[in-house]
Amino acid sequence: MDKDINVKVRIWRQPGPKAKGHFETYKLENISGGTSFLEMLDILNEQLIRDKQEPVVFDNDCREGICGMCSLYVNGHPHGPDDLITTCQLHMRHFKNGETITVEPWRSAAFPVVRDLMVDRQAFDKIMQAGGFVSVNTGGVPDANAIPISKLAADEAMDAASCIGCGACVAACKNGSAMLFVSAKVSQLALLPQGKVEAKNRAKKMVAKMDELGFGNCTNTRACELECPKGVNISNIARMNRSFLSAKLSD
Repeated sequence: MDKDINVKVRIWRQPGPKAKGHFETYKLENISGGTSFLEMLDILNEQLIRDKQEPVVFDNDCREGICGMCSLYVNGHPHGPDDLITTCQLHMRHFKNGETITVEPWRSAAFPVVRDLMVDRQAFDKIMQAGGFVSVNTGGVPDANAIPISKLAADEAMDAASCIGCGACVAACKNGSAMLFVSAKVSQLALLPQGKVEAKNRAKKMVAKMDELGFGNCTNTRACELECPKGVNISNIARMNRSFLSAKLSD
């Protein structure tokens, strides 16, 4: 049975994109270890509203580890100290009684703070719009079993497609690189027959848009892979680099 704990939550408060931010510390008592991290923030906000204070703004949607909206830096880790989970899947049992928990928004020039813990991640949408789709005319939709795809390629494409676009890779990288995200989106299409036609051009367009939006270069430290809640592998970065260089050489 999960025990109740008392914690202090040190949260980044910033009223607007151009305002100067600061940390504020709040006390929470008798929080069940089975409470999710976002539920804990809900409890805090209820407490703040009762005290006629401004609630903490944070992003969330599905609360099932699917949407990637719960982009929080918890005690120095994107999504928190546990592995292969999003913030909404993190539970208070991972923290000690009396602990001070520091919560921050993603720190990246490409993800400006909107307010408090919410950041603007439209940059990822713009990268996808640049080439993260299949536009060739493939005719009618064939039966799934009519297109031969090797088990290895299918598995690798599915692993790449597991990327939820949360931005943890960017937050974890000291250069603020989006290489893991972009390479996952490139790979999930390039590995399948429908996506091979535009594979080279797709990589070139998406990398160009990534650079234009101010993301940094890959550091090769694998921090992105380590902090990714879905375990996306950096082998996708190597695959994207090969496609990108091939496209450049064929120009």
